[in-house]
Amino acid sequence: MNFDRIQTERFAVEIRKSLLRAIASKGSGHVGGSLSIADVLAVLYSGVMKVDPANPRMEDRDYLVISKGHAGPAMYAALALKGFFPQEALDTLNRGGTMLPSHTDRLKTPGIDLTTGSLGQGASLAAGAAFADKLDCRDNYTYLILGDGELNEGQVWESVMFAVHQKLSRLITFVDANGKQLDGTTDEICALGDIAAKFAAFGCNTVAVEDGNDTEQIYQAIISAKQETQKPTVIVLHTVKGAGVSRYEKMKNCHSCGVTEEDLKEAYKELDDRKRSL
Repeated sequence: MNFDRIQTERFAVEIRKSLLRAIASKGSGHVGGSLSIADVLAVLYSGVMKVDPANPRMEDRDYLVISKGHAGPAMYAALALKGFFPQEALDTLNRGGTMLPSHTDRLKTPGIDLTTGSLGQGASLAAGAAFADKLDCRDNYTYLILGDGELNEGQVWESVMFAVHQKLSRLITFVDANGKQLDGTTDEICALGDIAAKFAAFGCNTVAVEDGNDTEQIYQAIISAKQETQKPTVIVLHTVKGAGVSRYEKMKNCHSCGVTEEDLKEAYKELDDRKRSL
């Protein structure tokens, strides 16, 4: 694995700019939960994951499953910046005939490994992919990103039991614990308590990252996860919904909201200032 903190953080800035560009082209979309995972995507695509933009279906590639499929704009931004498809495609987000639907679709978008949308289902898909690789004696990893609100879905916990039973140590899950979901905070809707402790109780190896938007902390958590050889690992990222752009960080509900051209200019200025400071 490779990691250069400054380059990775610059990449995270570009992911944020590109995903906001895509959403602004449509006028509205899933802003908050896309921004909150920009940093983990930057780490994964900056030298952690084994992928090839020229050969997206490479047999021994690492898989990444975005179970919170509504965060597709962040994934599309990362893939476009890595060269999986032209960046101009970002301007067609969620339009008729687009290769970039609102939720990720493996049949439409190069670099998307498994289709997701209905919350919870991506967890089972990722566990199945990791199990298939184990049966085939492959050494690649499957990475999974779950939202914290998504943990309300029982299917997540069914997949965890399966992954623990099958000792899927090459399945690494990230929980985007930003504390908010569609209609309010996770505490208001269905309190999750200690997320890491819950996964540990099911038999997972767990790592809690205090600042889940810090690329160095994310990278170190992945290194730790790869030391585990008997259990699946769950990395709980304590993130900020809308991270990286003050307007959305402060917004009470930025799960899905509008992005005007003026909003985009304001965000670009803040992000460019951040990039120059690195």
